[in-house]
Amino acid sequence: MKIIFLGLSITSSWGNGHATTYRGLVRELDSRGHEILFLERDVPWYAPNRDLPIPPYCRTELYTCLEELEDRFTPEIRGADLVVVGSYVPEGIDVGEWVFRTTRGVRAFYDIDTPVTLEKVREGVCDYLNPESIPRYDLYLSFSGGPVLNVLEKKFGSPMAKPFHCSVDPDMYFPETRKPEYDLGYMGTYSNDRQPPLEELMLRPARKWNKGRFVVAGPLYPDTVRWPKNVRRVEHLSPEMHREFYNGQRFTLNITRADMIRAGYSPSVRLFEAAACATPVISDFWPGLDDFFTPGRDILVASRAEDTLKYLQLPDEKRAAIGKNARRRILAGHTSAHRAVELERYVLEAYRMVRSSRSRRRGIHVSRSALGECLKSLGGS
Repeated sequence: MKIIFLGLSITSSWGNGHATTYRGLVRELDSRGHEILFLERDVPWYAPNRDLPIPPYCRTELYTCLEELEDRFTPEIRGADLVVVGSYVPEGIDVGEWVFRTTRGVRAFYDIDTPVTLEKVREGVCDYLNPESIPRYDLYLSFSGGPVLNVLEKKFGSPMAKPFHCSVDPDMYFPETRKPEYDLGYMGTYSNDRQPPLEELMLRPARKWNKGRFVVAGPLYPDTVRWPKNVRRVEHLSPEMHREFYNGQRFTLNITRADMIRAGYSPSVRLFEAAACATPVISDFWPGLDDFFTPGRDILVASRAEDTLKYLQLPDEKRAAIGKNARRRILAGHTSAHRAVELERYVLEAYRMVRSSRSRRRGIHVSRSALGECLKSLGGS
């Protein structure tokens, strides 16, 4: 298929989890024979922080404004088999309107931030998606699964909402034999809602256990945060350093955004990355967690500082077993290769669903050769 992504960023992972998610997915789609164009808004905060300025597995083009986007890429949008607009794309509502009136292929919205998006939509403050747009996308790829899919279809009128969780690249994330430098680590951009659990599940334990070694990596933390002396701060780690970061810890901490907890069924890419490295994860609890991991066997659930301190004293044999179990779960269903196959299935389903109804309005086009190749790659299903 000819696939066009309009996403937040693929060239820069600074302060966002979108880039690594797109990179893994696009690389796998490329390996399956699809032709991919990634269109990214050139914004000043990513410009000096491009850790992958020229992705080798797709054609990537930067644009400066909506007018330039339309002038340069209208013919390609019109001829694409699949156009995917992502969450947090600048002027995303207008970008979507352009896609609706231009493409003859399948139109999809890829929401890497579903609970945040829907809250913004309800409040009328979302600048990349509105209630009128949701029914016009043939396919809604949702970061979150579970009940939110029913909300998207029944309340917002999406013709097809599918779970499309984040994923991990097992060629980049795997265990390494090395002596851990830290007892507990955490990677995440600062947010107001994640700071209280970070205080409870890491900083309080650090103060109670002076001999423990801790590390927090991520940008935008304010100067008002009081870091214990045994907590090291790292401002930013590029993706090629993530594996080393996780393998350098005895345990890693996962903290979930408040919106993601309310929605449930929303695992983070950092959680999957750590698990793929077989680093045992200590996590807060959220609905649906046990659909992905079995607490006590694959993951450790904590709600207070004392839980963290108890887990940090586990014997090495038990600790290693938890990490290995989590890695097996990830490799069984949450790699970028799994997501690429899922996307192909979803697109075929969307095409079949909208083919007759939209053809009566203005036509839908997905090349027969593209569909044939998809069916062939899926074993004719």
